[in-house]
Formats: sequence, C-alpha cells, structure tokens
Amino acid sequence: MNAIQPDRFALTKLPDSKVVERVLEGEKELFEILLRRYNQRLFRVIRSYIHSEDDVRDIMQDAYVKSYLKLHQFNNQSSFSTWLTRIAINEALQHIRKNKRLVTNYGKTESLENVFQLPDTNTMNPEKQTIKTETRAMVEQAVDRLPEKYRVVFVLQQVEGLTNPEIAECLKLTDSNVKVRLHRAKNLLKEELFKTTHDASIFEFGNHKCDAMVEGVMERIQNL
Repeated sequence: MNAIQPDRFALTKLPDSKVVERVLEGEKELFEILLRRYNQRLFRVIRSYIHSEDDVRDIMQDAYVKSYLKLHQFNNQSSFSTWLTRIAINEALQHIRKNKRLVTNYGKTESLENVFQLPDTNTMNPEKQTIKTETRAMVEQAVDRLPEKYRVVFVLQQVEGLTNPEIAECLKLTDSNVKVRLHRAKNLLKEELFKTTHDASIFEFGNHKCDAMVEGVMERIQNL
C-alpha cells in the first residue's frame, strides 16, 4: 500500500480531532494519518513492557484495530494521543497476563538488534560510529533492566517527551506517583548513562517498520 499521496499532504496537517471526525464520517483511509503520527509512540510504550519485537508489532496492530473499532467512544475529554496510548498499554498488559512466561524471563537481556534506528553514519568516522552504536545499545539495555513500573514512566517522559500529567492520565496514576517513579528510575541508572538518554532515537520505529505497520492495520480495517 502506498503512503498518502503528495496532493493530500495538507490532510496530514489536520488536528487529531478533525481526522477522527472525518474517519467516523466514512473517510476510513484517513486513519492512516493517525497510524503514521503515533507509530513511534506506540512502539516505544509497548516496547517498555514487551521485549519481543514481533510481539510488539502484533500488539500495536491489535491496539490500532481496537482504537478504530472504539473510535466513536473518543469524546475529546483527553487528547487522542493519550486515549490511544492507554489502549496500547492495556493491550500490552493483557498480553503479559496471557503469557506469564514473558514475565519470567523479563530480567534477561535479549538481542536488541533493529530496536534502534541509528542515524545516518555516512558522515561519521568509524570511531564515532562505534561509540554511537555501543552507547545506544548500552542505554537501551540499562533501561530494559529497570523494573517495569519505572521503565514505562521513564520512557514516556525522557524518550517520548510526555508531561507528568499526560503520563499520569495514560497510566491512571497520580501526578505525585509519576514524580516518585521517575525519580526512582533516574536513581537506578548510573548518572553518566542517564545523560545519554536524551537522544530521542532510543526505541526507534523506523520508516520501513512504520510503512509495514500502516499496511497491516489498514488491510485489517478495510473489511470492518
């Protein structure tokens, strides 16, 4: 499936609420805008709970399809991104409950190949490229070792850039609980390692992954 055509570029600038309104009015194809807008966030938040990238992609699709089916329930009381994130979190938690074995080995570091979308390294000398790659992997592994309740809050704020109130709404926590968990997460990471986590390319959902996710979800909803 091709991406949104250039002559429809203006549609990508529509606010979420307007896109939702038009999808509900029958322009099903515009749901692709929301997919491309939030693929990165959903990948990161689900990846905070689940190690297997194959499982993460499956959960992303399920979350998108569920959000499409429940789109009429979105009432603008919260932002669409928060509403969608909560659906994704619920799907991840449901997956964990159904697959207890995933939790059993959660402390073990799996191969993290392809989780990071590294920057174009053509302009980097071999030494810098090696340092960048090793640092990125070290950061992700350190984040993976955080207990789940701290890891999710950390990724949402430090990587995805959500505010504390937004995180509280997504996770159904109080603002004070979010602050405590974030403080604890930071303390669990070594100071020199924590400084590198401001690079927003952590847990990247690159273009080819984005296209594949859009294609898979749009195919599923066409017959709904």
